[in-house]
Amino acid sequence: MVTLANILAARATIAGIAEKTPLLQSDFLSKAAGQPFYLKLETMQPIGAFKLRGAVNALAHLPEGTRGVTCCSTGNHGRGVAYAARRAGMQALICMSALVPDTKRQAIQAIGGTLRIVGQSQDDALRESQRLAQEEGLAEISPFDNPHVIAGQGTIGLEILEAVPDAALLLVPLSGGGLAAGVALAAKAINPAIRVVGISMDRGAAMHASLQAGHPVEVTEHVSLADSLGGGIGLSNQLSFPLCRKWLDDVVLVTEEEILHAMQALYFEDGLVAEGASVVGSAALLSGKLSAPKGPIATILTGRNVDMAVFTRIVGGQDVVLGDLKLRGRAYAA
Repeated sequence: MVTLANILAARATIAGIAEKTPLLQSDFLSKAAGQPFYLKLETMQPIGAFKLRGAVNALAHLPEGTRGVTCCSTGNHGRGVAYAARRAGMQALICMSALVPDTKRQAIQAIGGTLRIVGQSQDDALRESQRLAQEEGLAEISPFDNPHVIAGQGTIGLEILEAVPDAALLLVPLSGGGLAAGVALAAKAINPAIRVVGISMDRGAAMHASLQAGHPVEVTEHVSLADSLGGGIGLSNQLSFPLCRKWLDDVVLVTEEEILHAMQALYFEDGLVAEGASVVGSAALLSGKLSAPKGPIATILTGRNVDMAVFTRIVGGQDVVLGDLKLRGRAYAA
């Protein structure tokens, strides 16, 4: 399992490659919460997303002579692995489903990653990544079920608690659970009284469904503004599922409309461009789905790698089509 000592060691390993990112207090969200509300700007990482932390730490622990790596990804993990592999002089073969936006595919190719597009789900991409690891001798780097990835993501929890030691609530975007597991573990090791809540979209939230079932399950994936939160957790999940079950206090789900409104709010109120997956913590607050504690709140803006054509439609109040779902455009109003 992963411990606080592993997370502290990861901080030293990734220093100088992954950034110690700013923590910004949002006046708008603080007013909405009635408490200081902080945004951890992982959007400022070199690849535009937090996934660099776990990828760098995982590659640093590979055996000497490893010739290449593979992974499944909804976009940002693949980008992080490709970036870290290029620095290490390795090949990176990234497996993705057809649901991953073109912008995220192109970004991985731009930094030297090779793509393998397989199926219509993260589970399909995971099976292909596992096959490549077994048959072609590549090292598989899971986006969430890898102790070094979890420890790397956990360094975000260290940074938040060091900056705001009296934080009462952390809102963590929840997908496969690598981020939530690492951040919750670090935060609760430092302050056992803190509440950590995972936030996901209300269609295809695999970790939420798995926690409800009591074991990992597969879910139907949907096109979402929070595309980075899509995908399964793997039926043989060994780490992120039990860690999320142990350390998360609750899970809250938000709708696509609530995500859209939060993307608008972050842009118009704080001048920030953020992916849909990044704003789910803000969406949970603005939609009234959270009871604000007595004390500071923080959430993680996990990435900025959004399709700018779609983002422009969102902030411009135009309609957005997500597969079988059409979101009617609306001008931003606080």
